[in-house]
Amino acid sequence: MKAGANDTGQRIDNFLLKQLPGVPKSHVYRLLRSGQVRVNGGRVKAERKLSSGDEVRIPPVRAADKAQIARAPDAVLNRLREAIVHEDEHYLAICKPAGLAAHAGSGVPYGVIEAVRAWNKYEFIELAHRLDRDTSGVLLLAKTRPALLRAQRALKNGEAEKRYFALLIGKWRGEDRDVDAALVKSRIASGERRMKVDDDDGKPSKSRFSPKARYRDATLCEVQIFSGRTHQIRVHALALGHPVAGDTKYGEREDNKPLRELGLKRMFLHSHFLKFNAEGELPKLIVNAALPDELREVLDKLPRAR
Repeated sequence: MKAGANDTGQRIDNFLLKQLPGVPKSHVYRLLRSGQVRVNGGRVKAERKLSSGDEVRIPPVRAADKAQIARAPDAVLNRLREAIVHEDEHYLAICKPAGLAAHAGSGVPYGVIEAVRAWNKYEFIELAHRLDRDTSGVLLLAKTRPALLRAQRALKNGEAEKRYFALLIGKWRGEDRDVDAALVKSRIASGERRMKVDDDDGKPSKSRFSPKARYRDATLCEVQIFSGRTHQIRVHALALGHPVAGDTKYGEREDNKPLRELGLKRMFLHSHFLKFNAEGELPKLIVNAALPDELREVLDKLPRAR
């Protein structure tokens, strides 16, 4: 197969994962490690980046029949069309509903990216970043390779501005608070994977929590993140002693019970703002996504702090 213009700058491992739907990720990396993948006749490592016109050769592999790959229901495709909050020649931004994954994975037959590709509208469309399945809000997709690389650079280098709304359990003392705590993946006794604070072995992570509304037993905060670690806001909130409302992974069931009775059926975490500065031919990008009705209704029912 030959790399096209939209593949320029893409790593060979990501190129193969896209070209071989249904082939396990572990098998793709095994092919790379064993030297069975060749680009222009030579062996390559996973991080090798492609150029337009590169010849990519792989051994015969058995991929899942495309007809067997789960297609998102029409209701989901239509819901996401209605959830578009920004679109230009470079990017598509969707206000992702809570409960829908960004992409397919283990036990997840489809996500936003698979659904958008099923529209058959874009020659090139890729996720520029991720959102937790239970988090709603701004999810950015790139429509060109340069736009994708620009977004990835900005997010990696801390040059993007990302803000969330999070309802935190408990009364907040004082004003803004920063959490600068490294995070690392771990497993608990049940085998479940979680993130935890570990300043020795973790990856640097920083969040700023700013109270916006105070309630009797909870606080609505705007959270700006300066890194993009898995479950970052959830773990940093827990480290402050104020877990995110409705978080069944890091929070306590008893703390969430009163909020469930008020109608909170999901985690109260919403990505509402994303900003990139101009870079080269790519203009400044600002995307907003309003708080969903189901979260606003919960706030309306909460007793205010005295």
